[in-house]
Amino acid sequence: MKRRARIACLAASAIAVASLGTAVVFAALDPMPRVRALEYSTVVLDRNGRLLRPYPISEGRWRLRTTVADIDPRYLKQLLAYEDKRFYQHRGVDLLALGRAAWQWLRYGHVVSGGSTLTMQVARLLDPRNERTISVKLKEIVRAIELERALTKREIIDLYLSLAPFGGNLEGVRAASLAYFGKEPARLTPGQAALLVALPQSPEARRPDRFAPAARRARERVLDRLAAARLMPADEIAQARAEPMPGARKAMPVLAPHAADEAVAVAPSLKTLQLTIDAALQARLETLAGERAHALGPNISVAIVAVDNGSAEMLAHVGSANYFDDRSAGQVDMARALRSPGSTLKPFIYGLGLEDGLIHPETLIDDRPVRYGGYAPENFDQTFQGTVTVRRALQLSLNVPAVAVLDKVGASRLRARLMQAGASLVLPEGDSPGLAMGLGGVGISLTDLTMLYTGLARLGTAMPLVENAAAPAESRRRLLDAVAAWYIGNVLLGTPPPENAPQGRIAYKTGTSYGYRDAWAVGFDGKLTIGVWVGRPDGAPVPGMIGRGAAAPILFDAFARSGIAPARLPPAPKGVITATNAGLPPPLQHFGGEGNMAANAEKRPHVMFPPNGVRLELTRSKEGGFDPVPVKVTGNGPLTVLADGVPLASNTGKRTLFFSPQGPGFVRLTVTDSRGAADSVTVRVQ
Repeated sequence: MKRRARIACLAASAIAVASLGTAVVFAALDPMPRVRALEYSTVVLDRNGRLLRPYPISEGRWRLRTTVADIDPRYLKQLLAYEDKRFYQHRGVDLLALGRAAWQWLRYGHVVSGGSTLTMQVARLLDPRNERTISVKLKEIVRAIELERALTKREIIDLYLSLAPFGGNLEGVRAASLAYFGKEPARLTPGQAALLVALPQSPEARRPDRFAPAARRARERVLDRLAAARLMPADEIAQARAEPMPGARKAMPVLAPHAADEAVAVAPSLKTLQLTIDAALQARLETLAGERAHALGPNISVAIVAVDNGSAEMLAHVGSANYFDDRSAGQVDMARALRSPGSTLKPFIYGLGLEDGLIHPETLIDDRPVRYGGYAPENFDQTFQGTVTVRRALQLSLNVPAVAVLDKVGASRLRARLMQAGASLVLPEGDSPGLAMGLGGVGISLTDLTMLYTGLARLGTAMPLVENAAAPAESRRRLLDAVAAWYIGNVLLGTPPPENAPQGRIAYKTGTSYGYRDAWAVGFDGKLTIGVWVGRPDGAPVPGMIGRGAAAPILFDAFARSGIAPARLPPAPKGVITATNAGLPPPLQHFGGEGNMAANAEKRPHVMFPPNGVRLELTRSKEGGFDPVPVKVTGNGPLTVLADGVPLASNTGKRTLFFSPQGPGFVRLTVTDSRGAADSVTVRVQ
């Protein structure tokens, strides 16, 4: 009986060898074009290589490229022991395995065990066929031999790890591990590894989310073989058998979805993109945004941006409170949307005043009713504080003092300086820069606003924010001089914090746009700058929502959850004056504005903008010249405006005109009315 069995076995082996010989003489079916044409899922990674978000391939399947370096070594050990223990010895075909499979087929009349090597399985995955005939098997053998000739063993293993089916639209070990266990396959339990080894043999019938008993039995067979071969300790085998089956598929990671979408849109041909985002920080701030938006009410969204001060790299980019919430337009990236910044531009107004030597943090400034032509600014609470220091005016975010300083430094100059630093400021169509710009009368994005505040943290030098890890570093741009930037940071560090928040932790500023549509808070310390926006993406008002109450608590919580140790602001640069008001030079003790509350203030012609003695920064136009500079005038009746004696307009009734400078230098602007009354200012354009 034993002799007959041996003869049958030898016969089966001979058949296998003969089949192999027949296959070799077939025309070679080169599998390499198919290998090169494989489509893999696009993946977006964080700064440390952690997966932020994968995208399915065009057919809707998850096929994440996977290599040996990506998986737990125990999985590879189990895979080779169960599927192809002589993988590193054969050249694509295991003759012993083929002979055994042929003998079992002859003896029992059906397939008992497969003779396919991992290389043959890869060949089948590259050219899948439903039928299981001798001809198909021979083609697999030929392709396996060609694969072994063209690729290394490591490359063949990598193909299997990327292409093996795991049920549904899952292909590859990495996709399966993420879907069934919610984690990367770099660290698997013995039971998880055994399950992933078992699934590809019959992926649909063994899906653990649908057929848990079948999946468990398949896992048991893998563990039985490992136990029989003594490849795992008995206690690990017992522990693996006791592990529960995953009951449902988990969602693929979706961290920083807006940043990932943007990166893919910019470079659609790249399959692996790396961002500067830190996945751990991103996850914490996304959770924070979701919690706070839910607490603030329906249809409210929250956007958060965190930036490393030194490199200008974005460490977190939360575009909405919930990417998948259609009610709050979750897929709209509110970190990039243009919104009214409220009072958050005031630090830069005062910064220009400090730079020009007009004010000092201890300079006294009046917070009283005042009118600039037809414009009479009011404070948010519609009260006035009287005479206060500039420090106090900025910390309390008083509107009237800020407008008084802006009237001196010039709205056009403020806009030019912020745009020179890299921010995009958008005025309402047909409008020119005016005093209302300092209170939110302009559009800016959260990312640009946060970028400007990183310039304060770096003592006056701004850098464009970087989100793509492969993007080249850009040069720094001037925002303010170092002394002015340090003064602003020092003042904002003393801004009263929200309730229960630590004093002096961060320098920060809040803002609320007109009609309670946007609430802002932006803050920085020596390492990190974080910007927060709260509101409705559709622009609808949220009565009672203000920056200090809605956005500031999120800002302080974001710093607390950042995991980054607090860092002091930079030390005072040379030129900082530390003194009380009485110790300041007389011109800096009290700031004098240009507003006038007299009843006849509008009867005489007056050049409202630009103020006398101001410096205006020129911006180049696309045509090669310079952009026009606005001139705002007030007065009764027809007015004539002249630039260096040349009329700009006459008897037109317009109150805002434009002149085109020929180049740097001084320009005298004059307005006269029909009675001969006149007003003139001299400005310097540079």
